[in-house]
Amino acid sequence: MQKIPKSDDDWRASLTSEQFHVLREHGTERAGSSPLNGEKRGGTFTCAGCGQPLFASAAKFESGTGWPSFSAPLDAAVETLTDRRLFMARTEVHCATCGGHLGHVFPDGPRPAGRRYCMNGVALAFKPDND
Repeated sequence: MQKIPKSDDDWRASLTSEQFHVLREHGTERAGSSPLNGEKRGGTFTCAGCGQPLFASAAKFESGTGWPSFSAPLDAAVETLTDRRLFMARTEVHCATCGGHLGHVFPDGPRPAGRRYCMNGVALAFKPDND
């Protein structure tokens, strides 16, 4: 799902090793490790790879999972595909601009949509309002 024509070396030069592992190699950060778990300010969560706005802070909720969770992405911000790597089918979430792996979406979120976009905090950046 390569959307921006960058080589692995180019991505490595612009990302930390943990960001590269998650965004480009479909990795997962350790639960509870992201400072974005506690982010409560108004603003926008963006892709750490390309800066694409992904989630409004109003969509963030505490899921108790240890990863930043959102009820819905911004319009046309993400794309999904079926992930069968762990011997089960999950829905993987990618940045619609750069194709970076962000996390997964699960059907156990808040109403009305009932979705939980469980994102790796290292794959995100936060831009507070009025910045």
